[in-house]
Amino acid sequence: MLLIAAASIRMSVEKTVLVVEDDVNLARVLEYNLNREGYHVEVAHDGSWALETARQRHPNLVILDIMLPKMDGFEVCRILRNEMTTPILMLTAKDEEVDKIVGLEIGADDYMTKPFSMRELLARVRAMMRRSEMAEVKPVAGDGQIVIDLIRIDVSRRRVSYGENVLNLTPKEFALLVYLAKNRGIVFSREQLLEEVWGYDYAGDTRTVDVHIRWLRGKIEPDPHHPRYIVTVRGIGYKLEE
Repeated sequence: MLLIAAASIRMSVEKTVLVVEDDVNLARVLEYNLNREGYHVEVAHDGSWALETARQRHPNLVILDIMLPKMDGFEVCRILRNEMTTPILMLTAKDEEVDKIVGLEIGADDYMTKPFSMRELLARVRAMMRRSEMAEVKPVAGDGQIVIDLIRIDVSRRRVSYGENVLNLTPKEFALLVYLAKNRGIVFSREQLLEEVWGYDYAGDTRTVDVHIRWLRGKIEPDPHHPRYIVTVRGIGYKLEE
């Protein structure tokens, strides 16, 4: 009876990862290693299959390759982001900046370039899962609202408005804005923001922060080219000013 109860508890907290990868061998390696970490893994080998699986299984995280048959990873990411807030880690075989930027701009939370270290990928997955769980936790006393000029951040309802307009922020944009707003006036390096908002050290690649800052400015700044809220501190990083 104890064994059955323990198994039931484990299944109730087990997290699901959807692996979308057309390379069957790589998909099997990812599935094996993620299983060893305690995750339940669903696998899809093309874009249409991935969307169908995500809609049915509601995974806690998606690992998404860019080069897929039927529908590429960019389109899958765009559709998923419109339908759910599930964290998305994109994989690309190309070490080209444009692929990384496009992936982030359409809603991916992170990316990795093939070939990659399995240890690093698992660390990224753990960090993304942890941040996602923290976002789902009910707000504690003191969370409420943050008001900065015309920007109103309702932390408990995960809602941001500028004047009368409600802004459509991705989960990562929201997390980044809340962190900067709660620490306004403090300058953070890109590495610090990666650690605090993404949950890990990015080993020197800080393009993710720059892209999210740029898109966040595009949504909250009256003139994104001359930002008045999220300010660049040359040689250091960013801060949010009132």
